[in-house]
Amino acid sequence: MTAPWRLIGLLALVLAGFASAWQLQDWRYGQRLAEQSRLNAEAFNQLTQAAATAQQAEQDKRLALEQRLSASEQTHFRKMTDAQRDQDRLRDRLATADLRLSVLIDATDVAKGCGVPATPGAGGLDHAVVRARLDPAHAQRIIAITDTGDRGLIALQACQAYVRNLSQN
Repeated sequence: MTAPWRLIGLLALVLAGFASAWQLQDWRYGQRLAEQSRLNAEAFNQLTQAAATAQQAEQDKRLALEQRLSASEQTHFRKMTDAQRDQDRLRDRLATADLRLSVLIDATDVAKGCGVPATPGAGGLDHAVVRARLDPAHAQRIIAITDTGDRGLIALQACQAYVRNLSQN
């Protein structure tokens, strides 16, 4: 009967050895997994911070672009408003006969049958320059044409400023 107790004791000792080895391995791998998990969390945190920094930089660039475009739009609007006001004032002055448009006439061109004398009259202010007044209706059409041209140039400048602002980013 001593043999089975010895066998049972030896078996219990071997099982205790396996259990302690198992526990030691569990403890060692648990530390490695915890360290690996900590390193992964730190790396993820750094990536998150880098992404947040990059996103903030992009938002700052976009905000700066929006501010430049807004300023450009305000400038464009002011120029258009000023041009419209000037054209309206000029049109009003032409309509009330406060202002008359005239053109220079080449007095030396007698071939076309324009026998206008080159010397001004006694009360003339233009020194040897001959002018002809335009009909108010023609003057109004000329002002309308220049108004359209001015608006086109202002719009072109606004478009060019917009493209310049976009290309700066």
